[in-house]
Amino acid sequence: MLKEYYKLSRLAMEKIDREHALVVVPLGSVEQHGNQAPLGTDTMIADETVTRTMDKLKALAEAGGTELKGDILFFPTIPVGYSVEHRSFCGSVTFRPETYYNVLYDICAGLGGHSFKNIVLLICHGGNRATAEIVSRQIRRDLGVKVFLVATGAFGSPRVKATITPGNEKDFHGGEMETAMVMAIDAGLVDLETSEAGHHAYSHPGGRLGFGGSVALPWMGEDFITEDGKPIGIGGDPSGATAEKGEIILDESANEVMAALIEISQIVGKE
Repeated sequence: MLKEYYKLSRLAMEKIDREHALVVVPLGSVEQHGNQAPLGTDTMIADETVTRTMDKLKALAEAGGTELKGDILFFPTIPVGYSVEHRSFCGSVTFRPETYYNVLYDICAGLGGHSFKNIVLLICHGGNRATAEIVSRQIRRDLGVKVFLVATGAFGSPRVKATITPGNEKDFHGGEMETAMVMAIDAGLVDLETSEAGHHAYSHPGGRLGFGGSVALPWMGEDFITEDGKPIGIGGDPSGATAEKGEIILDESANEVMAALIEISQIVGKE
């Protein structure tokens, strides 16, 4: 069964084999994504990914494909996350680290208290991952509940990489790919005429230092600047974004999330 968690009644929930079910909790954010894209970009992508993943899983089941070993329930997207790196930009809202940790801990503990043994935190904003990793370990130690992490975006996929405009290899937060995804969801929310490209002020081609990796300066939005040195808070050039590119990225992301959920379902369904 594939269901949205909050649409089930108490009686329906009681009938679920909660020990072998998965509860998927999407993690979004409210933060700047450049001049051109909405503050709710990550949360919109989270909701769209869930919708597409559910549709794909249902279609696979109807076609007699891989069977899920248990129910999958999709929890409502948590719309605010840890976005301190964007706090200087108007409109961005963030939990403090300890607040966000407690929000995620309490959600997982609440689910565990109703005998759910397997939770998936669907990470739709990279800044949420560090907290999600800490919570996943602590919940498993404290409550014996497995908390799996699945990231959206499929940004390493060759099919997704092929959508990036040549010369825009450093596309990152608020860049061409994320903007394209929003355009595929609702093109009216994007104004490409206002877009500006951004690049990382502290790294250079061939250097060791970056904003991630083995030698890193954990980044703040102000580290990404325009050619004239103005903080813009995004990486890459969004101007090449199209709804068609966004469709490819969202489709590939849903494919990867679907595959991850099937694999996790098969593992926990055997226990």
